[in-house]
Parts: sequence; C-alpha cells; structure tokens
Amino acid sequence: MQTIFVAPIEEIVKKRISVRTYNVTEITTELKNQINAYISQLSSPFSTKVKFKLLESKTALNSAKLGTYGVIKGATDYIGATVKAEEFALEALGYEFEKLILYAASLGLGTCWLGGTFKRGEFAKAMRVKEDELFPAISPFGYAAEKRSMTDSLVRFLAKGDTRKSWSELFFQEDFSTPLTKVEAGEYAIPLEMLRLAPSASNKQPWRIVKNKQMYHFFECKSPGYSTSFGYDIQRIDMGIAACHFHLAALEYNLHGEFKQVSTQQITVPKDTLYAFSWVAE
Repeated sequence: MQTIFVAPIEEIVKKRISVRTYNVTEITTELKNQINAYISQLSSPFSTKVKFKLLESKTALNSAKLGTYGVIKGATDYIGATVKAEEFALEALGYEFEKLILYAASLGLGTCWLGGTFKRGEFAKAMRVKEDELFPAISPFGYAAEKRSMTDSLVRFLAKGDTRKSWSELFFQEDFSTPLTKVEAGEYAIPLEMLRLAPSASNKQPWRIVKNKQMYHFFECKSPGYSTSFGYDIQRIDMGIAACHFHLAALEYNLHGEFKQVSTQQITVPKDTLYAFSWVAE
C-alpha cells in the first residue's frame, strides 16, 4: 500500500483545509498524469475497489454543465469517485478518496469534499455511473485563490470548519465512560490526533474510538436523520476517512496491525452508536 508523500503526514493533515475558491491557474497535463498514476495504485484495508475519474467542466462527457450550486468558485477540474454497493464500500471510498486528497494537498493543490452540494445527475453522466454503483462524493482540485468568496467564508463558518471535538469527546479507555488520555494512548497518540483532525460531512466528526488492550475499536456515532436524504449512510464515508488518517500516521510511525471486525459485546454502547471495525495492533 503506497503512502509516499512529499512531506510528513502530520504536516500535511495540519495544513490541509477545504478550498472552495480557486484561481485561474491551469493544472498541467504532467501534474494530472502524476495524479492519475497515484490513483492507479490506491488501495484500502477494505475489500471493495473504488473507481476515480478526473473531470474537466469544459470537456465533460456530452458537454454536461458540471455545477455545485454556487458552493465552489473558479474550479474547472474535479475528481469523482464511484464504488459498487457492497459491504464496507463507503468506508473504502472514504479511505481511498481522503488518501488522494492528502496526496493532492502534498502537491500544493486545494480540494474540498462535496457530498450533497453538487449536481449529481450531471456529474453522474460524466462519470458513467452504473446501476450497481454508488456515487456519493466529488472534489474540485486546483490552486486556492488568495481571497475566499463570501459563500466560502459563510459555509466554513456555519460548519465550524476550523474546530474539532476534544480528545475526551472522541477517545475512550475500555468503555465509553472513561476518556482516553494522550499518555494512556502512548505511541498511538499521534495517529489518534491525526484522526481527530480529519474532515467529515458537515464537520460532525461521527467517529468514537475505544482502546482495549492492543485494539482500537471504531464506532460510528450517528446523527439521527442526517443521512436519510442520501439513500445511504454518508457518515460511513467519514469512518473511512478516520481510518485513513489513523492508518497513514500509524504506518509513518512504524506501528503495524490490521483493520478487522471483532467482538465488542463487553462494551456498553451509547444510543445511536454503531460498531464499525477495529484496529488490532501487532
């Protein structure tokens, strides 16, 4: 699984922000080829393979007018992702797409996860989405403008894009009643911090992690009614994003293990919280 970036993952995660306003600088063919080469090697700990496609709004299939309801300004290039509707499909898409977004950030490019604010029908034509595929997300990519648009600033303010939940709200020891400290996390403190800083739909940060011996159990704290309009649980993509940040940091610090599902019957789970998967350290 390739993890090569031009800077440490910790540095990339801390610097990367969602960019909604882009300047007119064109992305070279050479750079697009470099991104496509990276895409061809992408994989995740989950079984489903994700398909990516670079799209240009000026040359989209059937001259489709790709749009984002005014949320994105100045972008002409986008990345779309589709995945077959299988178990852990959305988690796989979240993991691989976030890894690609971090790679783009390492190259100096801006990106922005879009799940519900793009004209899905027009992009679906350009993506050639099949009946058995999910098409939950796209991202523009390009060079950030020096000044944000008013819409950009408003969206960031409403989503509280610069804030994240505290450790005591997200990470726990043995059960959900005991917060996990950075000291208790030990060598996994940095992977957990990178997870804490991960982006999520509407910045809801649905991940909750319970440490038990050499295992880190990932739970999804669902926002009731949030995903009903999508036809699938969009917060499962967030769980894949969380796994990506955690895993890349763990690998960079030579911490080995694997993601799998294990029994968590001994843990009393809060309301609207579902077990997703676990990291089992070697």
